[in-house]
Amino acid sequence: MSTSHTTGHAQHHITPLKVYLLIGGILLVMTAVTVAVAGIDFGPANILIAMLIAGFKASLVAFFFMHLWYDNKLYFLIFFSSLAFLAVFIGLTMFDTERRYELERIVDGPIEPKAIIYQNAPTTPPAPGGATVTDSANAAVDTMMAPVDSAAASGH
Repeated sequence: MSTSHTTGHAQHHITPLKVYLLIGGILLVMTAVTVAVAGIDFGPANILIAMLIAGFKASLVAFFFMHLWYDNKLYFLIFFSSLAFLAVFIGLTMFDTERRYELERIVDGPIEPKAIIYQNAPTTPPAPGGATVTDSANAAVDTMMAPVDSAAASGH
């Protein structure tokens, strides 16, 4: 008497060893690319390039080593939408940090100079020429934020 029992479990996909080796090789190559790209200055695009490479490598790990590629496509959708939301939030944060210097001035010295913690504090000598580092930084911010005189800019 043989009866077959069917269960509600989905069939498991067995990934061939060559797929694991191929994905591992791609991850090693992408690690070398990461190291090579880290030595090149792309300016503001550095963070974007680093995040794209890291996202690609993380996706390979999730798809093949965590079996998202063969699993229910709803999990695939959830994974991608999570990455998209993360990218949006990191992008918004980066926009904020790129322009923060325009809003905040660098303030020299303590807020309350007569506070107890400053009574026995060692003093640091000023920079050569008598100006402090924050004086030159404030001057640079003032220069960047100064309105442009239209007559001076046109050369008249």
